[in-house]
Amino acid sequence: MQKTKSKSILFKIAKYTGITFAVILGLLFLTPIIFADQIKEQIKKTANERLSAELNYSDVSVSFFRHFPSLTLTLNDLHLNGSAPYKNEKFITAKEVSFGVNVASLVFSRSVKIDQIYLSDSFINVKVNANGEANYNIYKSSSNQENSKDSTDTALKLERIEIVNSKIIYDDQSTKVHFDALGFDYLGKGDLNKAVFDLYSKAKIEKLNIVYENEPYLMNKKIDADLITKVNVNSLSFVFEQNNLKINQLLVDFKGKFDFLKDGYNMDFVIKSDNSNLYDVFTAFPPKYITWLSKTELKGNTNLLFTLKGNYIASQKIAPDLNLDIKLDNGFVNYNKSAFPVSNLNLEIKTTVPSLNPDLLTVDAKNLSLNIDKDYLKSKFYIKGMNTPDINAVFKAKIDLEKLNKALGIPDLTLKGSLAGDVKANGKFDQKKKLFPVTKGFLDLENGYLKTKYYPNPITNIIIKSKIENQKGTFQDLKVTLKPTQFTFEGKPVFVEADLSDFDDLNYDIKAKGELDVSKIYKVFSQKGLDLDGFVKADLALKGKQSDAEKGNYSKLNNKGTLELRNIGIASEYLPQKFIIKEGIFKINQDKMSFNNFLAAYGQSDFTMNGYLQNVFNYATSTTGILKGSFKVTSRYINVDEFMSSTTANTSVTTTETPNKTSQPDAKQTGVIIIPANLDLQLIANAQKVYFDKLNLLNATGNLKMNKGKLSMQNTGFNLIGCNVAMNANYQAVTPQKANFDYSIKANDFDIRRAYNEIDVFRKMASAAEKAQGIVSLDYQLKGRLNGNMDPVYPSIVGGGTLSIKDVKVRGLKMFNAVSKQTSSESMKNPDLSKVDIKTTIKNNIMTVERFKFKFAGFRPRIEGTTSLDGKLNLKMRLGLPPLGIFGIPLTVTGTQDSPKVKVGRKTEDLQETKDSE
Repeated sequence: MQKTKSKSILFKIAKYTGITFAVILGLLFLTPIIFADQIKEQIKKTANERLSAELNYSDVSVSFFRHFPSLTLTLNDLHLNGSAPYKNEKFITAKEVSFGVNVASLVFSRSVKIDQIYLSDSFINVKVNANGEANYNIYKSSSNQENSKDSTDTALKLERIEIVNSKIIYDDQSTKVHFDALGFDYLGKGDLNKAVFDLYSKAKIEKLNIVYENEPYLMNKKIDADLITKVNVNSLSFVFEQNNLKINQLLVDFKGKFDFLKDGYNMDFVIKSDNSNLYDVFTAFPPKYITWLSKTELKGNTNLLFTLKGNYIASQKIAPDLNLDIKLDNGFVNYNKSAFPVSNLNLEIKTTVPSLNPDLLTVDAKNLSLNIDKDYLKSKFYIKGMNTPDINAVFKAKIDLEKLNKALGIPDLTLKGSLAGDVKANGKFDQKKKLFPVTKGFLDLENGYLKTKYYPNPITNIIIKSKIENQKGTFQDLKVTLKPTQFTFEGKPVFVEADLSDFDDLNYDIKAKGELDVSKIYKVFSQKGLDLDGFVKADLALKGKQSDAEKGNYSKLNNKGTLELRNIGIASEYLPQKFIIKEGIFKINQDKMSFNNFLAAYGQSDFTMNGYLQNVFNYATSTTGILKGSFKVTSRYINVDEFMSSTTANTSVTTTETPNKTSQPDAKQTGVIIIPANLDLQLIANAQKVYFDKLNLLNATGNLKMNKGKLSMQNTGFNLIGCNVAMNANYQAVTPQKANFDYSIKANDFDIRRAYNEIDVFRKMASAAEKAQGIVSLDYQLKGRLNGNMDPVYPSIVGGGTLSIKDVKVRGLKMFNAVSKQTSSESMKNPDLSKVDIKTTIKNNIMTVERFKFKFAGFRPRIEGTTSLDGKLNLKMRLGLPPLGIFGIPLTVTGTQDSPKVKVGRKTEDLQETKDSE
């Protein structure tokens, strides 16, 4: 009986439990179906009301089972665009985005309240341009919506954010910060609906890359983070209260604050790692060190502290203060089980950069020391500032470089030799004020050896014996001795001895002898972006004072020797191609360096030079030295266009500077020809052919002078379009994209039709010559400015002169056709002009034509007025009638050269001047 009763109770419990389970299961299936349309409609409505960006998705579903037990609305294949100025670019894409819906609010108040968000396989692409405009400002705020009490409104009251297997790219051009987070998993919990709330987060990143100003700081790092962040939604403020990070194996504590300002950020970051193992620190280094780390035994206790505090407002050039402290005690490094490891490695460095300004940089290295067996290296230094730094440094060493190289495992480099040094320096380095730290010491290297992966053969037998001394802290008291310095490369020894003193007025005694293949020695070091080649052979003995060279006291100098060059490539920041010295021998005597039949080339251009250079040593050893010289240059062909500097100007070219040209933003400009300011050279040039800006000049001769960055051409002559032209000119670059010029030109009896067809500038400035043929002469003076393409900026041109017409026939010129039609005179269509001088002046893009007269077929026309350099006309004309021109018809010619408008009368409107913008 009792047993039967127990069975009955158990049966009832099972029955009701089953019914309850069935009801719950049924509700799990039915609830999404019942409320699906309402949820979808509310989500769609909310998206349209709250988002300012375009939202697209392929499908939508409602279910309890995607993120059980939460009821979730899932959008598949979501694409959300960013806010202005990135409205046409994707901000978020995701395979799935699910919104957790509060069931109680849905059933009882029939309102859709979202309290959870899930992102799966998403790509979040955050962009901020240089002006601080971001693509994430997609949420529209509305006072009406905030104050609305409509129970059917969709509310966003988040308590959970979950991101799975996603990718985040953050690219901020205003702060020059870029980071990639790949394989990103994130779980955040908190009452995100409150104005101020605590966000508890866990994050894992498989690969993290951080780049600042195009320099990688972290690459492919694995991150494991446990964070507590206090968020203030109203002020957009974040306080990082507890943040434990693990970067690979390095444990890092991160605390601080980050506030969004109207036009920037406020930061207060403190990142530290206390009592970490040296090995763990290196696991956070870039990937290229991982191979080295796998073969290296590392020990030591490290402490790292990084702080970044202050406002960052790019528009006002305000930046935070940066501090970085690094300390290493009892370090030990042994690469590949070396017999002589580095021990007692100690490092203590404090670095501060106020306002991220390099000029305010302070580096305080209180200790940098190590031992290898009985060898040692000890150093400490203090540096304040960059341009004129205060320096206090001590360096002592007695170390075998081969043992050091093997213990550290420096990749792709073999070093040998015994290095010994003892140097102390204290004071300010200021080149302008001629200050140099008080210094005393020596640095010696014996049996040196250097080999890199870039070249198969080493530099051997390196010997350096150097001393430096400065007791008063001035350039004048500085003394440097190199006795001896030598090395052997490719079996050829090079010897150098130098005794230098008084760097304010350099007193030098230098001897150099040896042969050097520049191409091969360059490959030993292989600097990217440079390309050097050629052969140098020297046998020099130089002795004297810089002031004697400057003042011309050559009897007090004792400079002699030879310097042989072959196939030397000389690169310059001002020249887009190499200047190649094919062969040449310099003979040095006192301050003069003479050369005969020096053969050189630049691109398609070739040169043969004879002459001398003076003040060479002063020019080479100081920033104020002026290179003087005089030589003759002969050439078969010179292409001037090849000498244009290769800078690019990302500035708009406006029509005020170049009429008849379309404005092109970001127009690329090749750059003007730069004449270095420290040259005082005279060239007597003779070139068979010169090509410049589509012009072919034949038999060009002239006397060219370069002085203080200015090029002057005197009595320059050439043949252009069959006409002998004489010209004087001055040219000076103001910036790499701007140059000033002035020139005068005389050209007698040239073919006007040929000039129009072959000379671009003549075609623009004398477009009326299009239908003319015959002989004219020109005597003109102009000055103005050239842009970065070496084109004249027409509003800047000022000048004037005379165009003398001799037997010119005008055929089909639209202006005379229009005059002929207006006056019913067929003879005006094709007038013949003879012995007419037309005087004009140019200013503000306007050419003023002085009154001139001519006669033909009984008519006596008189013309005066203005034309613009972009083809507009405003001419006044009187057509004197036969027989004596006493009676005449007043006419005005307006419009353009292509479409002239001729009317009877005297009234016209002045052409609008275009003043030079500079």
